[in-house]
Amino acid sequence: SRCFSDQKILQKTFRVWKEWWTVCRERKLNLRADSHYRHLLHNMIFKAWRAYVCQQQGKRNKHHLAESHAKKQKLLRTWQHWLIYVDVQRTKRSMQIVALAFRERSCLRISWAVWRRRNFQNCTGRKMNVLALQHWAQSLQFRAWLQWRDLYLYSQNDKQKETKAVIHHLHRELKRCMEAWLGYLNLHRAKKRQNELAREHHQGRIVQQCFSDWRLSWECRRRVHAHQKAIEKLSARIAIWRVFAHWKHYVVLCVEETRQYELAEKHRRHHLLV
Repeated sequence: SRCFSDQKILQKTFRVWKEWWTVCRERKLNLRADSHYRHLLHNMIFKAWRAYVCQQQGKRNKHHLAESHAKKQKLLRTWQHWLIYVDVQRTKRSMQIVALAFRERSCLRISWAVWRRRNFQNCTGRKMNVLALQHWAQSLQFRAWLQWRDLYLYSQNDKQKETKAVIHHLHRELKRCMEAWLGYLNLHRAKKRQNELAREHHQGRIVQQCFSDWRLSWECRRRVHAHQKAIEKLSARIAIWRVFAHWKHYVVLCVEETRQYELAEKHRRHHLLV
């Protein structure tokens, strides 16, 4: 009895030590997993931040290049318009000087000079109208470009807000999953301990129940075996009775057939005699 008690004490001590060792091991694994998860999360955040900074720098560079190109194009178009306007003014002045000289030389051609001047004015008016239309189209293009730039900046701000919202949602989901996993781990440990206690209690009940079930099954098998023997005897009797009934019916049929055959012979002989 002392050896048996010592063995039980050793077994309980070993079981407690094993549970403590598993708990310590799970705690170490959890700490390693937490550190690895933090390191991975920091690495992902740093990569995302670096990509975001590079993207913003590229966008700023493109924006500066677009603004500088737009300013250069605007200055170039203004300079071209100013050169065209200077050429037109020079032509106007030269034509005016020629017209005045021609008027001084020939007073008889005043009407011709008036018509020519009017024609020149009409031509210059047409040119100025064309230039005005070009300037109006350029101003419309510039306004459209400004509107497109505003819409582009607005869409970029919306995209940035959406990315920030997605990142915040992912962080909240990760935090919620981590809390749920920790709660599940604690619940699993408590359930495991309860299951071990229930298993020890259940084993005794299973042994007792198995013995009672075996006894009941043995009694049931014995009754079934006796019932089967009775059924076999009854089936043998029924088979013999059926064989006897078939034989009796066959004998009756044979007698009936011979009687009919005799009657047929008598009838045939009587018919032959007639």
